Amino acid sequence: MIRATRLALVALAGAALAGCAGAPTGDDRPDIVVTTNILGDVVSNLAGSRADVTVLMRPNADPHSFEISAQEAAAMSDADLLVSNGLGLEEGLQQHLDRAAAEGVTTFVAGDHVEVLAYASEEAGGADDPHFWTDPAQMLAVVDALEAELAALDGLDPERLEADVAAYRADLVALDEEMSAAFAEVPAERRQLVTNHHVFGYLAERFGFEIVGAVIPGGTTLAAPSASDLRGLTDAIRAAGVRTIFAESSQPDRLMQVLAEEAGIDVQVTELFTESLTAAGGGADTYLSMMRTNSARITEGLSR
Repeated sequence: MIRATRLALVALAGAALAGCAGAPTGDDRPDIVVTTNILGDVVSNLAGSRADVTVLMRPNADPHSFEISAQEAAAMSDADLLVSNGLGLEEGLQQHLDRAAAEGVTTFVAGDHVEVLAYASEEAGGADDPHFWTDPAQMLAVVDALEAELAALDGLDPERLEADVAAYRADLVALDEEMSAAFAEVPAERRQLVTNHHVFGYLAERFGFEIVGAVIPGGTTLAAPSASDLRGLTDAIRAAGVRTIFAESSQPDRLMQVLAEEAGIDVQVTELFTESLTAAGGGADTYLSMMRTNSARITEGLSR
């Protein structure tokens, strides 16, 4: 009786192993590591649950200065695909990106697939502007290029990938149309933007806005404004008749409030989501929702 029971258990175990051998498991999915949460959202929409997507940047973080753990750094080196923004955005992460690339990790740099603009500010010295996502048309180009990289990964069904990419492309086209319609409500003489730092160059180019200036000079949040910088910007705000200036959600808006007071006119400070998504329920937990929220706030702020 005991021997028969043992034989039955062995048979059941063998059947279970045989069944598992042909079934897909989580380990069969490709590992994709993404630096920023904006690109992480895009990749997740394209690859879905068919890939193990690790996003390094936490909600509401600053892409210029966020840090990662040793475990996350190791994950970059072990990834089947490493996706980054590029164009100097991930300043605090660059050494890890360079090491992974040197180790032979397949990398996708989104900035290599857009029509790169230079910063308009003299302080940036003509450096490349990495904030391409503020123009949905630029993000479309990234999605098209990213599709080819994802299709090369084992474990992603080509037909399902093609369908998901097509669906997300349609979302981006709809977003672009919505933003165009919203911004059409802003009078031409009020299409002027002042922000924490230079982040809206692509949006301005695409939708016909003028960048009056930014509190933080250059293209990085790691810089600091001087007294003369603030005076110059205050003069520009007065001359342009700007009524609303925009503070980014990833940074305190104290300087923006000080600037509004220094301008000596009725200037409203409005918060935007620009370089980072929020946690779920935070108002900008996807790229699409972030852009729609910003469009509504910019339209309302500049139309007042």
